[in-house]
Amino acid sequence: MESNFWLMKSEPKDYSFDDLRSETDSTAEWDGVRNYQARNLLRDDIKTGDRVIFYHSNSKPSGAVGTAIVVRDGYPDFTAWDPNSDHPDPRSTEDNPIWFMVDIRADQPFDRVVSLKEIKATAALSDMVLVKNSRLSVQPVTKDQFDLIVSMGLA
Repeated sequence: MESNFWLMKSEPKDYSFDDLRSETDSTAEWDGVRNYQARNLLRDDIKTGDRVIFYHSNSKPSGAVGTAIVVRDGYPDFTAWDPNSDHPDPRSTEDNPIWFMVDIRADQPFDRVVSLKEIKATAALSDMVLVKNSRLSVQPVTKDQFDLIVSMGLA
């Protein structure tokens, strides 16, 4: 089965790639997404074995910092049901979940940050969703885009 490729954004002050790497088995839920377009990807499209570019947003510089692997398909985001979580949503219930998450495992840290500025300046990456709709926290990337960003990060 062929893998798909994604970019997932997190503000490092909230959850960084190093945080993911420090988790037990370097695995964690990718929870708290509260955007319907991103939710649909998590629920319907992102599957076990898919590859992920981990991207630090709202940082200096913002950019790709490593890769991860999806280790669990989409399932209801139970943090929405917890009024004490960082992102509760009382409209979402166990019987009628609105939000979904996947589990990811840290794979490979980059040797350097591949900055958004550098991504935007690279012609082969000009069609990336990141370049056209940088606000989306979960987004598809092509295999070629994934491979190029990894090669830039490991250079």
